[in-house]
Amino acid sequence: MAPDTPLLDPPPSSTRRRHGLIKQCGLILPSLVIFSVGLLTLAGHRSQQSLSISAGVAHHQAPAPAPARGLREGVSAKSIPGNLDEEGVSYNWTNAMFAWQRTAYHFQPQRNWMNGFAGPMYHKGWYHIFYQYNPYSAVWGNITWGHAVSRDLIHWLILPLALIPDNWYDINGVWTGSATRHPEDGNIYMLYTGSTGNLTQVQNLAHPADLADPLLLRWVKSPANPILLPPPGIGPKDFRDPTTAWLGPDGLWRVAIGSRVEKLGLTLVYKTDDFVSYELLDHYLHSVPGTGMWECVDFYPVLVNGTKGLDTSAVGEGIKHVLKASLDDTKLDHFAVGTYDPVKDLWTPDDPESDVGIGLKYDYGRYYASKTFYDEEKQRRILWGWINETDTEFDDLKKGWASLQTIPRTVVLDSKTGRDLLQWPVEEIESLRLNFFCFDEVLVGPGSVVPLHIGSATQLDITAEFEVELISGKKPGEENRCDGGAAERSSLGPFGILALADASLSELTPVFFRPVQTTLDTVTTYFCTDQTRSSMAPEVFKVVYGSSIPVVGDEKLEMRVLVDHSIVESFGQGGRRVISSRVYPTRAIYGDARLFLFNNATDVNVKVKLKIWEMNSAFIRPFALDQL
Repeated sequence: MAPDTPLLDPPPSSTRRRHGLIKQCGLILPSLVIFSVGLLTLAGHRSQQSLSISAGVAHHQAPAPAPARGLREGVSAKSIPGNLDEEGVSYNWTNAMFAWQRTAYHFQPQRNWMNGFAGPMYHKGWYHIFYQYNPYSAVWGNITWGHAVSRDLIHWLILPLALIPDNWYDINGVWTGSATRHPEDGNIYMLYTGSTGNLTQVQNLAHPADLADPLLLRWVKSPANPILLPPPGIGPKDFRDPTTAWLGPDGLWRVAIGSRVEKLGLTLVYKTDDFVSYELLDHYLHSVPGTGMWECVDFYPVLVNGTKGLDTSAVGEGIKHVLKASLDDTKLDHFAVGTYDPVKDLWTPDDPESDVGIGLKYDYGRYYASKTFYDEEKQRRILWGWINETDTEFDDLKKGWASLQTIPRTVVLDSKTGRDLLQWPVEEIESLRLNFFCFDEVLVGPGSVVPLHIGSATQLDITAEFEVELISGKKPGEENRCDGGAAERSSLGPFGILALADASLSELTPVFFRPVQTTLDTVTTYFCTDQTRSSMAPEVFKVVYGSSIPVVGDEKLEMRVLVDHSIVESFGQGGRRVISSRVYPTRAIYGDARLFLFNNATDVNVKVKLKIWEMNSAFIRPFALDQL
């Protein structure tokens, strides 16, 4: 069968016989029906433009979109222009469809707009998050700081607004910031970017009104604000997002701020001893030509060997430093691992060919404006990321909310590769696991789709391990990657799961591996998510995400996938690569959402071990302050 032939015929009878029994948690069950349809017709449906909509589906004309929000103010685009540029066609969403899109165990406010986090911390038994929030609408604007607390990073109580734009130095928005706790007196210094009346970006300081309050309900802005103005040579809209401070060997604190000079992306560093008066260093912490504006910069240490996190000020033997920047030009979060010289205040990447902005990404899907913090309670570094909507502003206004945050992830350096980070959902997420399903040694032949009868597949935690058996000779010289999606066949792949699929496979979201025989002795593996058939709606953003993924030694191919309504978070090889996707199915929702295995390779059988948990909903609601 040619690699690009649509899978229209069932596999050979000998292959079907090998599927006759599926071992489930040690028990032999009757054979599941094997389909060679649906996925088989993926070819021709790869692009959003070619997606066919069945006859009789109602559509309506939506207003033409305004220019992307935020650009005038000098920050990243906060909407997705272009989806409705030509026809202005939007799917005829029902309230039930919109209600299904809200997640069950990811953090999001009850209504309105949210974007990136600011100042996450642990204080007196509570995890605190602050988030940029529009109290009045489901689109970006009027940015204030929302505030929520949790005992376990999963269940959240939403508190009153922490900071509002009520002074000349932040009247156009209270933007991203970071918290620093003084190790001696315990004071908390919250630095944040404010947008002034003339849209100049300045840095400001706030602190809790009562450190003894575990909930930190009231915040006070410093009378010294603004504490920092854009320095000479830096544009008024190119100076934002201060980091958590770290302590240098001279006893002074360092704070990094993202900026640019034309297309040179860079990180400025300031010294301070009181968080009010600052000295700008005469050199950058680091810069990379051609990467444009760096925002939401993060800088933190990681152990070369070990799984514990480190305080932001940690330096010494056996420690590397991660420098991360959110690139305004591409809306992607890039990082690199390197060496920090605390005396010279210089950071150097270990691999200049994989520097910040030109190499590795935190997440190869929809993900931006991330921020970490050190959790001293459990000695781990926690990473948060913002996932915005990939439908349209018109749809967001109809449903009344927009955006969510990823499940918090632990971050450690990958000791096997020395250059990658391992991101993994915090262990607390496992407290939401309910019904358990285990499938052992499911054999999936070339061109097959196997249903997994677990009921509704809307809220899941899935782990899958794949073994590949070559059934014909090697075919070196293949060049397939993620771009062709799950429809493009090659000798060794793709294979994986179909998440959020309906019974007829008219909607599906494949998460898959694609090993590629690049030479006779070399296999390069890709980890991908294909959204091109995730929804019948024409206006939603549907692309194929992915990256090559290192497979070290005798590692088996492994993935973990968190499905929570309209978000799918996928972790490959223990979190060496991560892909976050927003999907908006119209049919694969509620009880009609299903889960399948698939193998679209031409020359391999795939044996799969799966553990699947149905997930409970997290408890996220406003705090009853009158009950304090």
